[in-house]
Amino acid sequence: MPETTRESLTAGGWRTLPFEPFRDEVTIHWIQPFEGDQPGVALLKYEAGASVPRHLHMGLETIVVLEGTQSDEAGDYGPGSLVVNKEGTEHSVWSDTGCVVLIQWDRPVKMLQEEMA
Repeated sequence: MPETTRESLTAGGWRTLPFEPFRDEVTIHWIQPFEGDQPGVALLKYEAGASVPRHLHMGLETIVVLEGTQSDEAGDYGPGSLVVNKEGTEHSVWSDTGCVVLIQWDRPVKMLQEEMA
């Protein structure tokens, strides 16, 4: 896999990367999948109106919003926003407009509430 650079991501270079299904209306491009005890790093692309149900952070999560607006119970985060969720915190996430975020998880999250059908 070619190296992903900050410049290409912030300039929209993510648009040419392949994404695969992650959750309903959310797709993922793995930059570094979880391996053993190593963190996972990925790009998440939310369609307008997409959401991720309430979940618990089992380790540190760090997010940089590249495009659009991501929201949670604490507020709305536009392009360039840095969001840090500490181990033990919980929230749900959504995007009314659609968004793309760079995300790093120390460990996978634990889902607390599944999406309603």
